[in-house]
Amino acid sequence: MAPWCAWAGRSASKRRSMPPSMRRCCLRSWPPEGSSPSDAECSCHSIRSAMPTTSGWSKLEVRPETRERHPMTEAPHNAPGQHWNAADYRHNADFVSALGHEVAKLLAPRPGERILDVGCGDGSLTETLVKAGATVVGIDTSPDMVAAAKARGLDARVMDAHNLPFEHEFDAIFSNAALHWMLNHEAVLASLHRALKPNGRFVAEFGGHGNVAAICTAMLAALQARGISGRARFPWFFPTVEEYTESLEAVGFTVESIELIPRPTRLPTGMTGWLETFAAPFLHGLDEYLREAILNDALALLAPSLRDSHGNWTADYVRLRVKALC
Repeated sequence: MAPWCAWAGRSASKRRSMPPSMRRCCLRSWPPEGSSPSDAECSCHSIRSAMPTTSGWSKLEVRPETRERHPMTEAPHNAPGQHWNAADYRHNADFVSALGHEVAKLLAPRPGERILDVGCGDGSLTETLVKAGATVVGIDTSPDMVAAAKARGLDARVMDAHNLPFEHEFDAIFSNAALHWMLNHEAVLASLHRALKPNGRFVAEFGGHGNVAAICTAMLAALQARGISGRARFPWFFPTVEEYTESLEAVGFTVESIELIPRPTRLPTGMTGWLETFAAPFLHGLDEYLREAILNDALALLAPSLRDSHGNWTADYVRLRVKALC
């Protein structure tokens, strides 16, 4: 049976006792003209089944599928609303690959090795591994990024790291500034472990606990000010050292080194360029005027702490750098 809102049709005094998100939903005309509760739907969180009775419509228990999802077991693999454009990324975020050379040194690629670069982007850092004499396969979920990497002459493929087709094929796996976008990190780590040869190494750097904390707080506050929950829109996984160590060991890795590295990072095109490049999931599905207002509010909140007197912006980056053995 179709769901309907358990609060629909209540008096104004009753509606005032509802949570705001439900109240906004139920202040609409209900049920819609020409329909009954059995064929109408409500977008609020108090969704129930309706059954006709001699006295009207009865309310049953909340359907299991409408209950809140567990954030880890049922989370989407990647954040909705994030789309990558190689040219825009190069313009707003070319610092990402430039700052990845330190973790590439930790990998220490050797001639003849077969290496998987997870989240290769446009291939800028992948080229460094190839120049060291390694045979590198780059993977990314973005067709535009993969096309840009192929234009460099690289072996790049559109592929999702949550479920790789490789079985014990690589001497090493490398990843820079990508793993925090992959929300089911347990599935990713199991997939990477399976792709490595025995004694293979995994070297990565990505957003760790506390990464862009001020930016996250400002975006969430700007959303909340308009009655929009940011919890389901949060697009990243930023683990602590302890959390990620536990996850690595759970799938069979032995951690050789792992650390959080605070790295305040100058933004070449300012905070506006950064938000346009990386923060789309916070604004996914919102009208353009609302997107603009939320971004303006976030910029106002961030300016006192992340913009200097000359107008230069810095992002409060904290990176997690790890080396583990299969």
